[in-house]
Order: sequence, then structure tokens, then C-alpha cells
Amino acid sequence: MKRVNIFGLFLLMFFGLVIKTEAAVLYMDPNQSELKRGDTTVVSLRINTDPEECINAVDATIRYSDNIEPVDTSRGKSILSIWLEEPIIDKANRTITFAGGVPNGYCGRIAGDPRLTNNLLDILFMSPGLQIGSTASGNEVDIVYGDETRVLLNDGFGTEASRQLFGSKISLSKEAGSRVDNVWLDAINDDTQPPEDFTINLEQTPNAFSNKYFITFNTTDKQSGIAYYEVMEEPSEFRNRFIWGAATAPWVKATSPYVLKDQSLNITIRVRAIDKAGNEYVAVLVPGEEQRTLPQELMIVAVVFGVGLLIVVIVITTVVILGRRRKQENTEFADDEDNYSEEE
Repeated sequence: MKRVNIFGLFLLMFFGLVIKTEAAVLYMDPNQSELKRGDTTVVSLRINTDPEECINAVDATIRYSDNIEPVDTSRGKSILSIWLEEPIIDKANRTITFAGGVPNGYCGRIAGDPRLTNNLLDILFMSPGLQIGSTASGNEVDIVYGDETRVLLNDGFGTEASRQLFGSKISLSKEAGSRVDNVWLDAINDDTQPPEDFTINLEQTPNAFSNKYFITFNTTDKQSGIAYYEVMEEPSEFRNRFIWGAATAPWVKATSPYVLKDQSLNITIRVRAIDKAGNEYVAVLVPGEEQRTLPQELMIVAVVFGVGLLIVVIVITTVVILGRRRKQENTEFADDEDNYSEEE
């Protein structure tokens, strides 16, 4: 499957020419581990940057051998806040791809901070050892960064950094675990917190979406990670009627940026972020009065009504004028008859 080069379009739009220099080390944590049959493990993709350089975008391809199965991904702890390409697991080609950016740049872990704040993505892998009919071969798993993986510097020019790539090796044990160890399921079951608060940004630019209004949004979930977003454009006549909370509410799955269907902005915009444990947070945006226009349907009704009213006014005016003329003619005729009678 050919990958759409969204990242390349992003480079051309925002950074211009690509120049190579020094900067980034991409590695996997842990770099070596052991996995028993049927168990799962999380491999974290991380980045270290040159102390004197900051990065603002990563476009990565991950490849893995056929004796392990990727199950899911999590962006909950990622330093990437703008996702140009959501993580995609392509099992047919045994790849995982994603592309994201950091608007203000990422300059590495703060000195003295023991936390691993350099996460790009977490990937859940499962040993297929207990699957019936598995054709996986070998007891050593290789997970690597593809050569097409790229990192950009936060220098305003889209400078492409040279990078060092370090993968992960997993030894598959022939023994089954004393219990099936599913770290991902444990994390989801322990997640009772909603995603982080976020705001909706309403934007319009001649260079995007034919100058139509669109919204951008993003948040994180530090436990299980964001599963998906949903958007609702609630008509103004339903405002404060809690339609968005109904089971039949017209939520639609969406990604950022999202082009609004109702360009009149006579709506309440709601975006719902749902994490992988089912917790949710709803952000709300009500466009300002100065931004709103009549919906196209109402504009048509207004035009038709205006034309109809104009016709009625013309007809009434014509009838009144003709009536006055006829009355005046009748009056003049009556006067002429009176004068004629007097002369006789």
C-alpha cells in the first residue's frame, strides 16, 4: 500500500526546502526483553536531541518481524501534539507509520528530570505463541525504524536532521506465563480519568479548504491514550436543550482539522475526546455574533419572501393607483354631467 505523503505537503507548506544536518537519536525502550507465550509487552518509541538543537516534527516508519503481533498504539504520553498522520498498523506489510509535530519545538529532556519525557509513541505487541494455526517463525523478534524515518529541526526552514536509529529485540520464550500478562488491559482497567481539558480553535484562511471555516483540536490522555474524537454541530435553535447528551445525538467521528458543514456558524460546536477506557471530555465553542451569517436555506427563504413581499407591494400599489384614477375619472365625469345639466 502506497503511503500518502502528508508529511511532505506539511514541509512544503510550512518549512520550504529541506536541508540535512545533525541532531536526533531515535530508540526503543526496552531495547531488549523477553516475552512468554501469549503475553503482551509495550515498546516505547523515544527520541534524544542534540543539546543545542530543537526538533518540531517526526515522520516514522516501524517494521517488525512476522513472529509478533502489534495490537494497539497509544499517544497518551507523546510529545507530539499535532498529528499529520495518525498511527496506522499495516499488518499486511508489517509496518506501523505515523507523522506528528510539536508547534513550539522539543529541545530534549530537562537536565535533572528523571522522567522519560521524550516519548513519541507506545506500541503494544503480543506474542502469537498461543494462537492456533500460527505460521510465525523463529524465537527472536526484530522491531526497527525504517530508513525513511525523518526528523525536522525547529529552525523555521524545515531542516532535516540526520538521525541514528536503534530498534528493539525481543526473545520469545517457549514457556507460557503463569498467567496471561496483558499490561495494556491492566492500564485500561486502571484508567478512570477523562482526557485532559482542551479548547476548540475556529479558523479560516484562503490557503486551506477553499477559505471555509474549520476547527482544530487536540488533547492527551496520560493513562490509556485517546481512542478517537467526535464532532457535533448543534443548530442554534437547540442551544441549551442538552441534545448533545442524548443517545441519538448526531455525533460524527472526526480528526483535526475538521471542516464545518454549517458555514453560517449559527451552531454550537462540540468536540468529544474519548480515551481507550471509554472516559470522555467534551469541549464547546459558540461562534461570536460577528462571525455568524444566515444559513443558506434561510437566505433562500429570505430572498423568496422578499421577492414575494415586493410583488405584493407592487400589486397593492398598482391597485390603489388604478383605484384612485378610476375614482378621479368618475368624479370628473359626474362633474361634467352636472355642468351639462345646469347649462340646459
